[in-house]
Amino acid sequence: MVKVIGVRFKKAGKIYYFDPLEYTIEKDSAVIVETARGIEFGQCVVGIREISEKEIFAPLKPVIRVASAQDLSKHAENRFKEKEAFSVCEKKITEHKLDMKLVDVEYTFDNSKVIFYFTADGRIDFRELVKDLALIFRTRIELRQIGVRDEAKMLGGIGICGRNLCCSTWLGDFNSVSIKMAKEQNLSLNPTKISGICGRLMCCLNYEQEAYEEIRQRMPRVGSQVKTAMGKGDVVSNNTIKETVNVKIFLPDEEVIETFSISDVTLLRGGYENTPDVPDDVTEMVEMTANDRVPKEKIRKKQQ
Repeated sequence: MVKVIGVRFKKAGKIYYFDPLEYTIEKDSAVIVETARGIEFGQCVVGIREISEKEIFAPLKPVIRVASAQDLSKHAENRFKEKEAFSVCEKKITEHKLDMKLVDVEYTFDNSKVIFYFTADGRIDFRELVKDLALIFRTRIELRQIGVRDEAKMLGGIGICGRNLCCSTWLGDFNSVSIKMAKEQNLSLNPTKISGICGRLMCCLNYEQEAYEEIRQRMPRVGSQVKTAMGKGDVVSNNTIKETVNVKIFLPDEEVIETFSISDVTLLRGGYENTPDVPDDVTEMVEMTANDRVPKEKIRKKQQ
């Protein structure tokens, strides 16, 4: 086990682990640490704790010190300098007639580097821009192209739900989101309904996906034959949220459609939503297994 603290450098940014050494660092304390980009000012969001060495993917760097009043003052000064650098860079972009949009500017704590974040539709030749900026700021300049999701995370905004964007308030990392999730959740495939303000699929499609997948593994597919308290029938539709299926029951005099909980039906033929088809002779095989007439190994071979 290794003793660490979790440090975040931006609001809703990724959390990085550092070695607290002998410092007593409490949650929400400001710290000065060394990173691959240089000396950085960060906030401790995870107090001192012990984790397995398997959770650490790179050499653990130590905390330089707990931030002092002087460090806090310098950090505030850097934030002010970033606003000035933003205005200067925008003017230079206009002068060079570059098709790019400046999103954010960041100074490292020791002022050894200034990072300019921008978006663009394609590759941009910004070599002359870098030369001009280096002459103005007299330090290392880095221009980093980011995607539209990162832009939304940096700028923030209000989602279609009426709340602040998850990515700019608490979501540390972007998870993969696919159109398959919208289909499985029976959502409208209208891009304006399932896209965020960044133009990409909404991150919140991923929040309930695990629950939908678990339910669909127990939900008979439409067209499957099931056994109910009223007899055998065919599944005509289902409701994932309510965990119910509508079954057409074949009575002696008529056919009726009844709603059952998925826990009250037994699959006879067909398959479940997220699983392969069940063989047609599943009923016979279940009965034979219950009576111990056929070894289970032979039944597995028969299924294959």
